[in-house]
Order: sequence, then structure tokens, then C-alpha cells
Amino acid sequence: MNENRYDIAIIGGGPAGCTLARLICHKYRTILIDPKTDEESSFKKPCGGLLSEDAQKALARFDLTLPKSVMVDPQIFAVRTIDLESGLIRHYQRFYINLDRHRFDLWLKGLIPEKADILTAKAEKITRDKDGFVIDCGEKKISAEFIVGADGANSVVRRTFFPKKHLRSYVAIQQKFRENNPNPFYSCIFDRATTDCCSWSISKDNVFIFGGAFPKDNCRGRFEEQKKKLEEKQGFCFGEPLKTEACTVLRPRGFKDFVCGGGNVLLIGEAAGFISPSSLEGFSYAFDSAILLAECFLKGAQNVEKRYRRASLGLRFKLFGKVLKCPFMYQPFLRKTVMKSGLMSIKEIKSG
Repeated sequence: MNENRYDIAIIGGGPAGCTLARLICHKYRTILIDPKTDEESSFKKPCGGLLSEDAQKALARFDLTLPKSVMVDPQIFAVRTIDLESGLIRHYQRFYINLDRHRFDLWLKGLIPEKADILTAKAEKITRDKDGFVIDCGEKKISAEFIVGADGANSVVRRTFFPKKHLRSYVAIQQKFRENNPNPFYSCIFDRATTDCCSWSISKDNVFIFGGAFPKDNCRGRFEEQKKKLEEKQGFCFGEPLKTEACTVLRPRGFKDFVCGGGNVLLIGEAAGFISPSSLEGFSYAFDSAILLAECFLKGAQNVEKRYRRASLGLRFKLFGKVLKCPFMYQPFLRKTVMKSGLMSIKEIKSG
């Protein structure tokens, strides 16, 4: 057997890729290719790192419990929603788990059985040949019959094999600061003047994180402008940034933006466009799409693409429902009306 030849090569070791590898490696010769390590210099995906109820439900289906090592302080039970244009602020109950995204990814990777191989490298180039595919990982080349793209918004798999699928994208910029706010909090921020998407803040182990998704045009300038507004109008305390990081984030706006695959190439997670266009939450869709594809592979490799396209129909409709929800969050008049009504909001009780 060619030691570099596999049935399935999974590109990307986030929640989608790690879950798929764990579920199929007992039936298929599987390799996961991902560059992340536990070294300080390792690539770390910029992410708010909040595990939603739907993502928690996916973990519960596997009978998994989170180790303390991936969770961070504090655990927060409400989101402070801020509309900078109108000045309105409302608090809404949310059941997120606050975690360290990088440690979470490494924990998921550690759950993969030894039957699967893991290559700590970046897939630099993927080409099709008569036997399937060849993945160039720099010093090593891997061949496989199937390729699964689980490599996020900038997916090399999607760019290589589905180049005409240009999904709407934003630049997510995130900065970390020493925690100077008197009470740690989680916030969701809307400011039409700087972005038609959302921004966020979250406290993690005495570090205050502020980030947002901005149009590519003058994205850093928009980011800094919004920071200034939050300091002046909302009393945010930033100080000197400890770290600045950025990545691409997708935001689907129609049913055609979801790309399941074809020609022995499959896509899961954000690489497939499976991310909420309203909240930018992606963990739950990463888990769900990986589970669906695993179930399709376990029924046999033949016609797996057709089965996956059919099986993921419900997931795609669910996300399309989020597209329809967007106007109520991002249209200023509708958002202002909902926030003014106080519907489903929490009234804060101040002590002292």
C-alpha cells in the first residue's frame, strides 16, 4: 500500500474537519491536513469563541463533555445589543459557552482516533490526476480518491474546484486588549456608518476582545472609526492593543451560495458557505454538515455527492431562513422598532 495514498483527504482541522475525520476513519483510510499546533507561533483563527446552544447540542449528541482547559472566564448569560446609530441598548439572554477557540480546535483534533493520520502542514496546492487528487503540502505530497474541503472562508478546495462560486465576503478584524472594563460583558454592535454587518466584544481571562466584520474597502479605517465611537458614546475602554488579527468571513445571501461539491470533491462548514448571515455563527453548521457528510460516506462512497446534497437540504433551508431574518436585524428602522419595543429583552437590575 502506498503510505501517501488515502481514500479521503480532509483539508482543515476545525470543528467540521475534525468531526468528519473522527466519524469515518474506521471505514476509510483517512488523513486530516491542518497546520495548527500547540506552539505559540501556530496559526490561530480569529474568532469570538462562543459556543451556541445548537453547537452544544451537537456535542451532546456525541456524549462529549468540554474539558475545563478549553473554557475561559467569565461565563456570560446575556448579550448587550448596541445600536450606535439610534443609541439604543438592550440586553438579551443567550446561552453561550465562552471558550478559547484555538484550544477548542486542538481538543477536537485530539479526539480523532489513531486510525486516521494527521499531517501538520498547509495544503498549498491541489490537482486532479487519473487516480484522484494530489495535495502538495510543501515537503510532502498526498494522494486521495476524495477531497473534503473543511478549510473555512478562504478554502483552497473551493477556490481550486469551484472558482466561479464567489460568495460575499468581509474582513473580520479583531484586537485584544488588557481588560479595563469594570464589568466583563459580551456585546453585539450595529453601526450602519461603518459596516452593514455586525461587530462584537467579549471578555476572556482578563483580556478584552473587540472585533467586527467589515467590507473590504477601507476595512481597517472602518474598524478604527467604530472603536472611536464606542469609546466616546458607550464608554468602552480599549487602551493599547496587545494583538491585532484578521481573516476572511463569508456571509451567504442566497440559496445558490451554498456549495456542496461535485466530482469527488465535497465541502463542509464555512468552506461550503454554511455560516449564519445574521450572527456569523458557524460552529453548529460545521458540526451538522460534518455529521451529514459522515452519514453519507458510511452508506458507501458511490453516489456520496448526490446523497450529501439531498441530506444537507434541510441545513441549507435553515440557513436561508437566516438570510430572510437579516432585514429585521440589519435594516435600521426595523431594528430600532424591535429594540424600542423591548420584546424578549432583559431589564437590568442595578445594585446599590
